[in-house]
Amino acid sequence: MTLLKLSLMAFSFVFWAAGLTMLIIGLWAKVSLGSYLALSASDYPSAPTILLATGVAVIIWGFLGCFGAATEHRGLLRAYSAFLTAVLAAGLAAGLSALLYRQTLAQGFQDGLRQALLAYGEDERVADSLDALQRALSCCGVLSYRDWLASPWGLEQNGSVPLSCCRARRGCQRSPPDPRRLHRDGCFAKVSAFVGSNMSYVATAALGLALLQLIGIVLACLMAARVSAGLLGTTTPR
Repeated sequence: MTLLKLSLMAFSFVFWAAGLTMLIIGLWAKVSLGSYLALSASDYPSAPTILLATGVAVIIWGFLGCFGAATEHRGLLRAYSAFLTAVLAAGLAAGLSALLYRQTLAQGFQDGLRQALLAYGEDERVADSLDALQRALSCCGVLSYRDWLASPWGLEQNGSVPLSCCRARRGCQRSPPDPRRLHRDGCFAKVSAFVGSNMSYVATAALGLALLQLIGIVLACLMAARVSAGLLGTTTPR
């Protein structure tokens, strides 16, 4: 019983640390990537919001799981096991949804970029977000710099591009622009390539977290059963 208690407490600490990590990553993504994610036209919740909510829940339940193991509280142990099961199911559902609807999500981001080009010069927040994205990824337009030439802002500027498309300030914003002085790749291709190259890491992390949760569910259920047996007067090895 003592070994089981220590194992569950150790798991709860690791689970709590994972929640803290998710919270920190969510805060970083909210601050650093919020302006980029605002360009998406998708109705799905943003990844930073999901990470923040999940991180807070995991931190709270990680503490409660450790407390339940230390005090051998049967109700807390059962609730902890149920929470781990719910998180596991939600994680698997979210992972499957991301795989099944990745084309829809990608299309939402592409549509958002096109809407940003149309609103450029009228909405300062959108313009700042798009300029920041083009500078950070060294890209220009949705598919290429030619997207700017047909945009309302580009037509007003006699077929020019924003300064954020330029590799260097000198001689870049002439009309028509010199492609050699511009970022060649479109922003949608850059984002898609980044997501695709990191998909294997995301899948590996999700699989590892699912395995960790399965271990926690088994430990919590075993300890709850041992506590119940002890309350009923059944002798259990300690």
